[in-house]
Amino acid sequence: MGWFNIYAAVFNEERSGMLDMSQLYGKQFIWIIAALVLAVFVVIIDSRFYLFFSWFIYGSTMFLLVLLLIFGKEINGAKSWFGFVGGTLQPSEFAKTGTALALAAYLNSKRHDLTKLEIVPALLIILLPVILIILQPDWGSALIFFSFFLVFFREGLSPYIFISGLLVVILFFLTLLLNNLYLTIGLTAAAFLIAWIITRKQIIILIGAGIFILITSVVYILDYYLFNSVNIEMVIFISLLFSGAAYAYYVYIRKATAILIIYLFLIGSILYVNSVDFTFNNILKPHQKERVSLLLGFKTDVRGTGYNVNQSIISIGSGGFTGKGFLQGTQTKYKYVPAQSTDFIFCTVGEEWGFLGSFVVIGLYTYFLLRLIFLAERQRSAFSRIYGYGVVSVLFVHFFINIGMAIGILPVIGIPLPFFSYGGSSLWAFTILLFIFLRLDASRTEYLA
Repeated sequence: MGWFNIYAAVFNEERSGMLDMSQLYGKQFIWIIAALVLAVFVVIIDSRFYLFFSWFIYGSTMFLLVLLLIFGKEINGAKSWFGFVGGTLQPSEFAKTGTALALAAYLNSKRHDLTKLEIVPALLIILLPVILIILQPDWGSALIFFSFFLVFFREGLSPYIFISGLLVVILFFLTLLLNNLYLTIGLTAAAFLIAWIITRKQIIILIGAGIFILITSVVYILDYYLFNSVNIEMVIFISLLFSGAAYAYYVYIRKATAILIIYLFLIGSILYVNSVDFTFNNILKPHQKERVSLLLGFKTDVRGTGYNVNQSIISIGSGGFTGKGFLQGTQTKYKYVPAQSTDFIFCTVGEEWGFLGSFVVIGLYTYFLLRLIFLAERQRSAFSRIYGYGVVSVLFVHFFINIGMAIGILPVIGIPLPFFSYGGSSLWAFTILLFIFLRLDASRTEYLA
């Protein structure tokens, strides 16, 4: 399906042969044949090889990422590829397999308790390739490695950490959308409400609210008459800090630990909200800020930064319910969508096969991922199970982000759609990643220690 859609995306009437090696679809056919050979090679190797040499494979891929910073070929401002005669190779794609193997080997070694400091080495396994890839710089590929955090939750990490991470992302966008004052007041009110729902101890909540209101009033009056230099958000934050000292002691006496946690989370949230503007304006690069601004509707730029997404949405929408038919997509045929064979391959699906075709493709991916979860859960070996969830996490994030950016609900970060987008490196890397797991599953009756 990927090959046929690449053929449609870059179709050349003068060179219509699908095996024409001068065209991308001809080259992709070679990559597919090579991927099948790789798949066979991967599954004939003893499954113990992947456990015993997992650290070596991880180290080798990290070494390639280091070499890339020195000898890499710069394309579009990033040293992400090694240049060879007739093509390029992107080591960051293969680093995902190395990281998945190393993470599985570490978590398998002593049945680590992820609620303790033993999670730190696991985090370092993930962060090392992230740092090396950011140095290229390739933020899109680096982001994919955070998908491995999903593995931690299957292996016992508290879901509250996942919820906290999700809230951080939501707060980031809310801070850009809303005034900081309204957000600070909303967070404070929400904290009191959550504390009341969790504890059902109205007296504690009322005492806390009373202390907070009293100190806020004092701080505001002092600032208004004496200093007149502190904004209202800072007044609320200072009041929370002062009232928190007395309130924390009272809560400690009453052993209402949940309220103390909510209080600390509130303080951290307000600090984070007031630091987002600095992050957005000083850390994100100009093109990244523009993509976020376009996503949130702060600006429209259909001829500039937003051109790719706008044309992709037009292509998908023009397909209607059943699509225009194979090779009949006008947006695709006349090359209105840049990168339509790689990052925006899904727009070809939407235009030529319509809603029905898009539904089938998304349905197949969903079934594929659910099937992999089923296979992971039936493993006897913890190593195989953890690696399986690593595969699922990487494929899911690729699938979700690629289609999300094609339909305009996520910023464009430039990552391929697994087994669909053009490219030898990504196809081979996904093949190796997947077929190692299938090899481990074939030996699931064996116990890998």
